[in-house]
Amino acid sequence: MRLAFMGSPDFAVPALRALHGAGHEIAAVYCQPPRPAGRGQKEQPCPVHRAALELGLPVRTPARLRKDAAEHAAFAALGLEAAVVAAYGLILPRPMLEAPRRGCLNIHASLLPRWRGAAPIQAAILAGDAESGVTIMQMEEGLDTGPMLLRGTVPLGPRSTTPELHDALSAMGARLVLEALDRSPPAIPQPEQGATYAPKLSKADAPLDWRLAAATLDRRVRALNPWPGTAFTHSGEAIRVLAAEPAEGAGPPGTVLDDAALVACGEGALRLTRLQRPGRGPLAALEFLRGFPLPPGTVLG
Repeated sequence: MRLAFMGSPDFAVPALRALHGAGHEIAAVYCQPPRPAGRGQKEQPCPVHRAALELGLPVRTPARLRKDAAEHAAFAALGLEAAVVAAYGLILPRPMLEAPRRGCLNIHASLLPRWRGAAPIQAAILAGDAESGVTIMQMEEGLDTGPMLLRGTVPLGPRSTTPELHDALSAMGARLVLEALDRSPPAIPQPEQGATYAPKLSKADAPLDWRLAAATLDRRVRALNPWPGTAFTHSGEAIRVLAAEPAEGAGPPGTVLDDAALVACGEGALRLTRLQRPGRGPLAALEFLRGFPLPPGTVLG
């Protein structure tokens, strides 16, 4: 089948590779333009761009689409049966949504209509959901509101993390989109009941508020790492919390309760188990404390 693929981050790479491996004709790969990254701030292609080059596929990196008639015409000229979209990062305007004969299929990392929006993986863990999954959706102009073609579920446990769930849903999305293209399942409208929104994350989400319950902060640590991360401040430094777990304990929120990084929260306490100072490598908490003591009674910001 003649397709276009539209995606940018690591999440989308397995789907691109699966479509190519299944013998589909990928006429063009659309992804975000290269951006400065690393210490030298050299322009770096995104993961999908790199994968497409490895596979010998033509790549297009428009900076915008919504009002660019030339881009709309170039997309229509591809003569596509369908387009597959996975975390592309640009909104597709109606002329592009309607150009492929079978429209545009989106791989969305949630069980729609729950967690429409930009950060559904993190949102599911933050909310303490019992399960997550992937929905293959027929795209329309609304934000993740199109009819559903296929869904797959993944159970979430009390220690599930964003990296683990990301990889599981990325692989599931690759399998399901192949099935959707092969089977052409009927489109089922999304119910409005149960619709929720997962807003885009930012660095402003990283600071830990010790007034919250330990269980809530535990979910934040598991959901927001590796980005935007979770952190507290002490001695003028922002210390990243890479791993933690709820524990018994009580005291004024933010107060260190023992010699092993147990911190009082609004309800219960949080045991910090992996920490990182700015410009340093991550360390297990006990090793970290040898070089950066947090004695009992210390109040963390």
